[in-house]
Amino acid sequence: MQTFPDHFIDIINTATEHKQPLRIRGGGSKDFYGQPHAVQNSSLLDTSAWQGIVDYEPSELVVTARAGTPLTELEKLLHDHGQMLAFEPPCFSGAATLGGCVAAGLSGPRRAYTGAVRDYVLGTRLLDGQGSMLSFGGKVMKNVAGYDVSRLMTGAMGTLGVLLEISLKVLPRPAVERTLIFPVDTPEAIAIMRRCATEPLPVSASCFHDGQLHIRLSGARSAVQAAQARLGGDEIDSGDFLWESIRNHTHPFFQEGKAAGKSLWRLSIKSTTPPLPLPGKQLIEWGGALRWLVTDENADAAVMRKYAADAGGHATLFHGNKTAIPVFHPLSPALLKIHQRLKQQFDPAGILNPQRMYTEF
Repeated sequence: MQTFPDHFIDIINTATEHKQPLRIRGGGSKDFYGQPHAVQNSSLLDTSAWQGIVDYEPSELVVTARAGTPLTELEKLLHDHGQMLAFEPPCFSGAATLGGCVAAGLSGPRRAYTGAVRDYVLGTRLLDGQGSMLSFGGKVMKNVAGYDVSRLMTGAMGTLGVLLEISLKVLPRPAVERTLIFPVDTPEAIAIMRRCATEPLPVSASCFHDGQLHIRLSGARSAVQAAQARLGGDEIDSGDFLWESIRNHTHPFFQEGKAAGKSLWRLSIKSTTPPLPLPGKQLIEWGGALRWLVTDENADAAVMRKYAADAGGHATLFHGNKTAIPVFHPLSPALLKIHQRLKQQFDPAGILNPQRMYTEF
């Protein structure tokens, strides 16, 4: 009887033989993300059944799980042991898997204060485009000599390999969390978020939208109380609901960005950037470093990307009409060559999620 990795190897070998592109998919919660070209004329390689916790020792703060493991199952296990995935990966639906979380490389509200997905990936097992089983990294932080390939897979959108197992560093859950609200305008909100970044305050999330700034404090009770007294603002009772709605895009702002005739842009820029005079509605996260924009579909993408580049960052079309413009910020010629060489090394036949990130590979 075949095991799942053997089954995946057969699929990859058959696809290579027939030059058939493969669409790697876990729970499908992020099917919308990336270039639409990737789903054209491709066969499905479904990893959702390859699930389960492989190893977890709470005292070591490390968990290893198969790529198809539902995020909800993994997070419940960690929660039961007083721990968490510190980067708060967005799920978007209950079908979200660990493999999709790492492949997409998306992080939630806590990212600016505790780190991104790639900062917690310790090791991976995967299949490359030739059906070879590869292992990188391990289960401790200082285990890499040479290139850190495990973290290279984070955000690669399945273009370099089929993730099988992932080892992640986890963190203890904070003893206390409180969410404060401040009725301010955009410049004042950015100023407060900048202050939070320069002072020793236990901030774990920030969000500004529609004249209201929310700041989440996390940590020991004494530290949270001291920070609250220092910052001021009013405490709200619905903090957990708010941050979950921002993390999983159930907040009304993001729902509007998914509506017909609208586009949702994600601008990752320097946190010190002043308010951007872009058309539409904005929601600001990560201490000012992440600017979400809901605008009409006919808004000029070049304008969005120029503002983002001038602010030291990049712009991604998260939702909207993706047939006319590139979804991800165009790469410089030098970076494009690096991506193409990596693709050639890991997937010489070019069958793994081709054009999911860029049409050039």
